[in-house]
Amino acid sequence: MNQTITTNSNFSLPIANKALDISTKSWFAVAIAGQWAFAIYIAAIYLLTPVFGLDVTNFSPAPNLKHAEGMVLTAFFVHVIPAIYLSMFGIFQLIPSIRNSYRGFHRINGRIFLLLGFFGATSGLILQWSKGLETNTLASLGISINGLLIIVATFFAYKYAVAKRFDLHKRWAIHAFFLVNGVWTFRLYLMGWYMVNQGPNGNTPNVDGPMDIFLSFACYLLPMLVAELYFWSKKQRSNVKVWFSTLIVSIGAMVTMVGVGAAIMMMWIPRVIKFFNAI
Repeated sequence: MNQTITTNSNFSLPIANKALDISTKSWFAVAIAGQWAFAIYIAAIYLLTPVFGLDVTNFSPAPNLKHAEGMVLTAFFVHVIPAIYLSMFGIFQLIPSIRNSYRGFHRINGRIFLLLGFFGATSGLILQWSKGLETNTLASLGISINGLLIIVATFFAYKYAVAKRFDLHKRWAIHAFFLVNGVWTFRLYLMGWYMVNQGPNGNTPNVDGPMDIFLSFACYLLPMLVAELYFWSKKQRSNVKVWFSTLIVSIGAMVTMVGVGAAIMMMWIPRVIKFFNAI
């Protein structure tokens, strides 16, 4: 009898909620490391190479950059350079202690994030569909839907902030964060997939293989689904449901950790090292 009570208390609702918070904070810690690593990579490859008189196309993985010109080239840099700020400061919007203690910073940083996210989405759509028939793939459709959803999410996040409907603002802002970082998440999932499989599996050089197509949708739909699960779990009074949510969030944190590690080791560090060797 006493053993049963002790066992049940170990899985009680307060402990389940605490475990959910720990798993969420673990994801944040991993995400911050990945976001800042990505920001350093973008700054080195696209911001510092021209400063040192280097040809950015020798370091960029973008296959069509060498032939880009005019509006397409402008759209590329409008799309890429703001990612430095978005990756460095965007995640601060989701940290409650910063949001509550530094409200002025939260408001200003939030407006900048939403504005840059909107421009990143529109420029990304221009880039995606500037390739002509080459873009007519399901993978391109996934990325295009991502861009359109960014525009929708940033609009509603701003609308509800102005209306002081902070419950709805928080929900839309979190979805805007995941949508804006869809390409970042795609890289994590792709590199993590390569690491697990010790190479491509269902991927092609044109990024239109079955796994590429799946990841082009999963990179934003899965995080958004986990976010909705988190919101749902906060309203539950059943420890089983909260523990289930904790499990899913923990899996998400582990997947992100694998992806961050793989992207840093396989994609970002080699190109940053190549840049530093060239200067």
